[in-house]
Amino acid sequence: MRGRIVIDLFTTLDGVAQAPGGPDEDTSGGFPFGGWQAPFEDAVIGEDVGSGIRRMDALLLGRRTYDIFAGYWPHHTDGPEGFIGRHFDAIPKYVATRTGVDPEWAGTSVLTGSDAEVAAAVDALRDRHAEVHVIGSVDFSQTLLRTRLYDELKLWVHPVVLGQGKKVFPDGAAPARLRLIAPAVSGPTGTLLLRYAPDGDVVTGDMT
Repeated sequence: MRGRIVIDLFTTLDGVAQAPGGPDEDTSGGFPFGGWQAPFEDAVIGEDVGSGIRRMDALLLGRRTYDIFAGYWPHHTDGPEGFIGRHFDAIPKYVATRTGVDPEWAGTSVLTGSDAEVAAAVDALRDRHAEVHVIGSVDFSQTLLRTRLYDELKLWVHPVVLGQGKKVFPDGAAPARLRLIAPAVSGPTGTLLLRYAPDGDVVTGDMT
């Protein structure tokens, strides 16, 4: 049985997934709301995030998010979030990049080449791991969503509207259906966890 590729994204009500964690995480396009997720600390959602981290046996990231994680998590292996840093250190890490990278984080492999070569390398991870997680990495996640090279999309939708920034599904996103695979989970801050699987092409009808 092949493993699964799970995309984890923190989003706003209007679908923005850019820079949830901190002011300097991703300021491209003049994005002024870095760290927008911070006011929504939520034990229910946090427990689910932690459970997902414990289950993953490989981490797959785009280049920008890899640089952020590699600069942070190896130095945060103690304290309340230490289990995250320790787990990330212990599991294989993969970074998908068109330009290549000299990996500074121990246990990192680089997936590079043409789009088709990277896609083949990503798909091959299903034969090596039970549960590969893609965290953030908005641009790379959009590629996986467009090519349907994923098994589950987890969206943590927060009750805030930003009106700008990189969206999970921007204008021009590839048409596709998604299937809800578990009941929605709501935390006390109003954040919702929605879990979807790809469900084929868009089907239209007539409601009249």
